[in-house]
Amino acid sequence: MRKKRLLRNTALLSGSTVLMRLIALAFQGWLAGRVGAAGLGLFQLVCAVSALAATFAISGVRFAATRLVAEELGATRGEGVPAALRRCLGYAGFFGAAAGLILWSFSARIGGSWIGDGRTVAALRLSAFGLPCIALCAAMSGYFTACGRLLRPTLIHLAEQLIGAALAVFFLRRAPRGDPEAYCAAIVCGQLLGDFASLLMMALACRADLRRHFPLRSSGRGQTRRLLTISLPLAASAYARSGLSTAQHLLIPRSLQASGASAESALAGYGVVHGMALPLLLFPSCVLASAAELIVPELTREQVRRDGRRIRRAVRAFLSLSLLFSAAVAALLFLFARPLGLLIFHSGEAVRYIRLLAPLVPVMYADMSVDGCLKGLGQQVWSMGINVLDSLSGLLLVLLLLPRYGLAGYLFVIFATETLNFLLSSLRLIRVCRAGPEAAGRRSPERPGQTA
Repeated sequence: MRKKRLLRNTALLSGSTVLMRLIALAFQGWLAGRVGAAGLGLFQLVCAVSALAATFAISGVRFAATRLVAEELGATRGEGVPAALRRCLGYAGFFGAAAGLILWSFSARIGGSWIGDGRTVAALRLSAFGLPCIALCAAMSGYFTACGRLLRPTLIHLAEQLIGAALAVFFLRRAPRGDPEAYCAAIVCGQLLGDFASLLMMALACRADLRRHFPLRSSGRGQTRRLLTISLPLAASAYARSGLSTAQHLLIPRSLQASGASAESALAGYGVVHGMALPLLLFPSCVLASAAELIVPELTREQVRRDGRRIRRAVRAFLSLSLLFSAAVAALLFLFARPLGLLIFHSGEAVRYIRLLAPLVPVMYADMSVDGCLKGLGQQVWSMGINVLDSLSGLLLVLLLLPRYGLAGYLFVIFATETLNFLLSSLRLIRVCRAGPEAAGRRSPERPGQTA
């Protein structure tokens, strides 16, 4: 029964994510034609800073909610689920509000000094208002993932994206032509209103689900400590990784200029790689991303039951399917790079980088699957530590290679860091799975009958 539910949820989440990625890809292609490669590059820099702020706003709460609720369900403590969610929402509200206040207060300094372009300040200030919404929605999404009831949140995320994209197009059509500052602000404004709508819909859906499936009176003894034990180490490593990643992204255009490129051509090159080639390469990964998210509560429940044999079997099957899928995607992207690049982005440069990066797809996709398995087995701190090392090595390589080799050096950086991350994550997963059934459950939460 659980296997059928997992397959059904994977199909639902994968199908919806494919649809959302199609919408995002179409929107990205339209943006490339509307704002140009340089404008797209400037917006990608805004996204890099916004991603860092969102990391602080979320602070590990999505995974913490999934893990905490899955632990309660695995230990047959349904009365602890509402209390767990309340704690996660309080945590998310605090960090989301703090992140929004910090981004608003320092947006001028960030735009002028970090990014080095004052045209991004208005977009950053607008982004600050959406951070509490993002954090609270992350906590509720984690709850639905752990419960295995994904239809409502899936529809809500789809509605959020459609609303955000439609409003961004509406605002962009009224923005002055040739004004990158207005372009960035218009896109962010559309996304912000989508975030507000998503929070309202998610709150209503979550409240209805809790009333239907769980008792009104709940208890959550020890949950605050468990929440902080899960989320804070994950948050700290996420801050480090996101900070390093943001620094790397902000340095790329400057380092490209140091290689002899003009400011506009540096932004254009960055925009082609990060705004065109990589979104297309990562588009099919939504299928694996959905499965990797859903395997977390499944592995957590088996870990609570200390069933090492089923853990190893599930991991082996999942990774085998991931490798087969990613190899097929890589071949198709390499063969059809030209029609895809010209049809979606109308860019010969995009075609070139899609073809050059296609062989890396199996490594990128497999790493995503391995990370999902590690998180499901309570190895999230190890996973994030590896990601921090990956980001740190990427930052150092950008500083060393881009001023000398330009975009060719940056392609090497992408290949090197993705391969390093995959190898280290795989070695850790192999070690955990070989440790045996007893070790697999050694750090699992209390089982039924034990003190909560």
